Amino acid sequence: MQEFSAGKFDIAVVGAGHAGIEAALAAARLGMETIVFTINLDAVGNMPCNPAIGGTGKGHLVRELDALGGEMARAADECCIQYRLLNRGKGPAVWSLRAQADRRRYQGRMKAALERQEHLTVRQGEVVELRTENGAVSAVVLATGAVFSVRAVILATGTYLAGRTIVGEWTEDSGPDGMHAAGRLTESLQKLGLPLRRFKTGTPPRVNARTVDFDEMEVQAGDELPVPFSYSTKAVPENRAVCWLTWTTEETKRIVQENLDRAPMYSGLIEGVGPRYCPSFETKIVRFPDKLCHQLFVEPMGLDTEEVYIQGFSSSMPEEVQVRMLHSVPGLRRAVMTRPAYAIEYDCIDPLALKPTLEVRAVPGLYGAGQFNGSSGYEEAAVQGFAAGVNAARKLRGEGDFILSRAESYIGTLIDDLVTKGTNEPYRIMTSRSEYRLLLRQDNADRRLTRRGYEIGLVPEERLRAVEEKYAAVEREIKRLAHTGASPSKALAEFLASKDTADAPGGCPLDALLRRPRIHYDELAPFDPGRPDLPVEVREQVEISVKYEGYIRRQEKQVEEFHKMASRRLPPDADYGGIQGLRLEAREKLAALRPLDLGQASRISGVSPADVAALMIYLETRSSIEKER
Repeated sequence: MQEFSAGKFDIAVVGAGHAGIEAALAAARLGMETIVFTINLDAVGNMPCNPAIGGTGKGHLVRELDALGGEMARAADECCIQYRLLNRGKGPAVWSLRAQADRRRYQGRMKAALERQEHLTVRQGEVVELRTENGAVSAVVLATGAVFSVRAVILATGTYLAGRTIVGEWTEDSGPDGMHAAGRLTESLQKLGLPLRRFKTGTPPRVNARTVDFDEMEVQAGDELPVPFSYSTKAVPENRAVCWLTWTTEETKRIVQENLDRAPMYSGLIEGVGPRYCPSFETKIVRFPDKLCHQLFVEPMGLDTEEVYIQGFSSSMPEEVQVRMLHSVPGLRRAVMTRPAYAIEYDCIDPLALKPTLEVRAVPGLYGAGQFNGSSGYEEAAVQGFAAGVNAARKLRGEGDFILSRAESYIGTLIDDLVTKGTNEPYRIMTSRSEYRLLLRQDNADRRLTRRGYEIGLVPEERLRAVEEKYAAVEREIKRLAHTGASPSKALAEFLASKDTADAPGGCPLDALLRRPRIHYDELAPFDPGRPDLPVEVREQVEISVKYEGYIRRQEKQVEEFHKMASRRLPPDADYGGIQGLRLEAREKLAALRPLDLGQASRISGVSPADVAALMIYLETRSSIEKER
């Protein structure tokens, strides 16, 4: 193939899925001349796994990305057709927004965002080689021979990198939805010395809604008052679709058990490691042999299609077995399958090879994002793409690193987990992964991160000022409640009795009443004649802040104490082999990963509290020596 010079750019993004989109938009919006490559332009922003945005923990990521100036939340609000706030019966720390998306509309919306962005070129083509000069990234080469000179590359290859699709005994080298795989790029990455591994994910079958008996299923309606993803969305989202709930049967279980020898997961055909928290249905049967039935959610793929998605039924069983499995489920006994479920294996990098900026340690200018980094999910991919795009741009502009901490975001938690602890399976965010989840709620992401977005140049000043005014209003109202009492009255006594809480015969400050269980801010209106007219988002923040004040203060103190220790920077030239008191394993891990500070060092697998203590002594000694000079 004869090569030719096709152009010069600051940054090239390889892949236009959810990671690639955010990476390309962030870099271009920061003024970098950026080009994003995709194997097929019709696959931009594709949702091959499930047509939804958000979910437990994932909704937090989308909100944080929006506060920083990302695109996913705004696109979701324009294209989603049903909204549900999950875990509403629990505390606000685990409330998570999830919305059903119109798959094709979302793709079109994201493709248009890329096409209309200044400083951004969108290009169909398969990247087959990365080139370096003096050890740093210098060019990308397409299968057609086109060579693009670049100063940085962000790999956001998703499940395309050496992708292999599997249905029963049938396999094919391909990406998701029958797109062709990116095979030759793996060879180039191996030549660069990148530590690659093999992961696996899967999809459930799709069926024609006209062949589904919805009367045999339970309706799953959206929220009565939907909450949008983006803080900039002013109109209340409209629920235009419903989902349905059904259950597998003992017959479903029997079909799977009788055909396990044909399941690629157990026949040895699948080599990649799959996600623990989103397993195939056959894995559920093996893991939980005593469970007779499992929930399935039937969700629309969009408003202009009859295809519905069977969430919870991911599989790589032979196609004829999948049909029998479907027909054993109430409501699906006559279902006509439009697309069989499949597993897909792909190559990805060991994330321990990455810096906290998501730059590959051994190859300056090369960044990873999304499933290439060993994670799973659209939302996890999107926030990594954003972080990689921002860091690549800032490095080329000679600016400092953009690194979010665990104490300020789930994004920081996700990236820190990947680059510090690594992962042996596709990584998925969950609220339980954060030690600060009461502070990192989905409702206050704007308070936590809008200023960070403004500081890096991706959030306009007027939006920052609006957030500051919102929380100033929250503080004013909290202060007013503390200095305003509810007068004793028969109505107040009856209200408190209806809430199964103690009477207040002498009256009571409004904030004290609000702290009581089962009492909500809006219910106090009849006893608060001076109450101001506040937006719903302000009222929500007031209630959460007052009710959980003690818990929030306790966690804020934990963060403060942790920062005193964790924020102590470790010198980049530290000779870990010569530090007394470090165990051999800790010396090897610290030398390989080069943590930025004590906090990151403490989270490395193989670094014990005794090792951290040795590092603290080392820092004190080094500081004393430097002062004497």
